[in-house]
Amino acid sequence: MGSFDLLMQGFENAVTPTNLLYACLGVLLGTAVGVLPGIGPAMTLALLLPITYSVPPASALIMFAGIYYGGMYGGSTTSILLNTPGESSSVVTAIEGNKMAKAGRAAQALATAAIGSFVAGTIGTVLLVLFAPTVASQVVKLGAPSYFAIMLLALLAVTAVLGSSRLRGFIALFLGLMIGLIGTQTGQPRLTFGSPLLADGIDVVVVAVAIFAIGEALWVAAHLRRRPLEIIPVGQPWMSRDDWGRSWKPWPRGTAFGFPFGALPAGGAELPTFLSYVTERRLSKTPEEFGHGAIEGVAGPEAANNASAAGTLVPLLAIGLPTTATAAVMLLAFQSYGIQTGPELFDTEPLLVWTLLASLFIGNTLLLVLNLPLAPLWAKLLQTPRPYLYAGILFFASLGAYSVNFQSFDLLILLIIGVLGLTMRRFGLPVLPLIIGVILGPRLEAQLTEALAISSGQVSTLWSEPVAVLIYAIILGALAYVVAKGLRKPAPSDEKKIEVNR
Repeated sequence: MGSFDLLMQGFENAVTPTNLLYACLGVLLGTAVGVLPGIGPAMTLALLLPITYSVPPASALIMFAGIYYGGMYGGSTTSILLNTPGESSSVVTAIEGNKMAKAGRAAQALATAAIGSFVAGTIGTVLLVLFAPTVASQVVKLGAPSYFAIMLLALLAVTAVLGSSRLRGFIALFLGLMIGLIGTQTGQPRLTFGSPLLADGIDVVVVAVAIFAIGEALWVAAHLRRRPLEIIPVGQPWMSRDDWGRSWKPWPRGTAFGFPFGALPAGGAELPTFLSYVTERRLSKTPEEFGHGAIEGVAGPEAANNASAAGTLVPLLAIGLPTTATAAVMLLAFQSYGIQTGPELFDTEPLLVWTLLASLFIGNTLLLVLNLPLAPLWAKLLQTPRPYLYAGILFFASLGAYSVNFQSFDLLILLIIGVLGLTMRRFGLPVLPLIIGVILGPRLEAQLTEALAISSGQVSTLWSEPVAVLIYAIILGALAYVVAKGLRKPAPSDEKKIEVNR
């Protein structure tokens, strides 16, 4: 039986009233928890794992998939409206999306995010259905040197283009890498100050919530008495022809970034969203709008985010390898039913797998149908008085941070890093490179350690793979371009002479 026939059987099973109810419940619940800062789909799935003892496997996995996709969309909503990403993969969306919201274009930002999520999620699911076995067999061949090079490129590329000063960007990146080094990842305690609670490091969710939610709330609170409360204007819930013209190209480009990176065993949604943002900024005909509310900066990263969610299921289903926290919890759900994911899954549980894949199409459509009309309702959150709004953010941020490990110590870490976020805003340091450093620092170290361990310490192993060589060539080319551009730029004294001559 061909894949198309199996997919049709999956649709027949997925559209039963019971499974449709679970799909709707998952989408709505996922969107709701995605909106709340610090309460993401991974924690929600973990809390709902006990239902797997009483719910049929297909229904539970359909609901979990809906929570997964809905959480991605909900994270973009809170990023746009409140500048507080519910997920680390929605960090980039906050850069331009929140600027659009403050400019009265919240609904347009939400619309391009919703439609881009639908387009990317649909394309990504089609690719998942068509190429899951082939893609999994290819990406698993990449070694640690290639992953190390890819992450190094992402670190340098994003840090160099964000903020008004490259120096400030690299200072923020250094702070993030330092936070990411906390723990005993290499077997030796680093920056733990003798505290066993820091042995496992600081969870990235705690850092993201502290930097964005706590830092933003403290920054607003520090200025509430200096300026009157501003009610942010809200636009109409539709996209103009110009918005469509500027969004439709970033959607497929973001998809092209998101799906392959999601399918990588060491991938995820953070890298492609960062790279998509950089790409749209480079290709934009109006680069001066970036940092002030460019719609391309929302469309591309959101498409990459949702395409990555589909790509993440490739290694999960095809080789049994979860690449995100949410995928790891979904793997636990499979195991709770005695189902082992991997190459044999498509043969041993064909109806379950294809029902799950069909439900992804259904859940993706439900997200668009349910959330696009709700854009004005989400936008009304911006009209909430700031004291009440940020009090709620502080509450949910604290709840989300505490729920990570159920340790009151995390609340202290939340406050300390939140004060750091306030300080960074005060001195004009971009916060995104810090988050990048926290997310990618441990991964970068792990890939470097693995590469050197396999080669018995030979540094040359870092450029022993074709993909790694290509990435290093790109990095060297970019550095050469920056140096050449700096040499061509007139010195300050020369500029004064030119001005005098004029």
